[in-house]
Amino acid sequence: MAAPGKCFLVTGPPGVGKSTLIMRVLESLKASNPNLKAQGFYTREIRHGNERVGFEVVTLDGRIGPLASSTISSPESLRWPTVGRYKVDVASFELLALPELQIREDTDLSVIDEVGKMELFSSSFFPAVLKVLESNIPTLASIPIPKFGRDSTWSCKVKESSRC
Repeated sequence: MAAPGKCFLVTGPPGVGKSTLIMRVLESLKASNPNLKAQGFYTREIRHGNERVGFEVVTLDGRIGPLASSTISSPESLRWPTVGRYKVDVASFELLALPELQIREDTDLSVIDEVGKMELFSSSFFPAVLKVLESNIPTLASIPIPKFGRDSTWSCKVKESSRC
């Protein structure tokens, strides 16, 4: 288990600013410690005008790939899982995110934004998240919670494993 104080877990309903908070904390940490070795990823919205049409994964070293889209209509995407109106590109997500969850000895901080429904379509993602949380690497992560209702089983498991 991560030692107490080694994990900062941001939770809340969609759209309240979890990702924004994580990125601002990361920017502040980098400003005060320019040699900080952070690894991980964050997700951000893809917009066309005022309309949200999808999400992409961005690694902390700047690589970008699709996570989900409401506009894609390839034959391959017909087999992709969906969350609401979004089709989730699990293969693209895994290609970028899973290597970022590998434990590296020189890492000062792991960033995981977010552990949500779309990301959890990857069967390898949740076990990788738990390994990071069980390591001694300080972690900054986000978990969405439903606007109405209780936490999901996996979000409770993350909170238990992280000992935040």
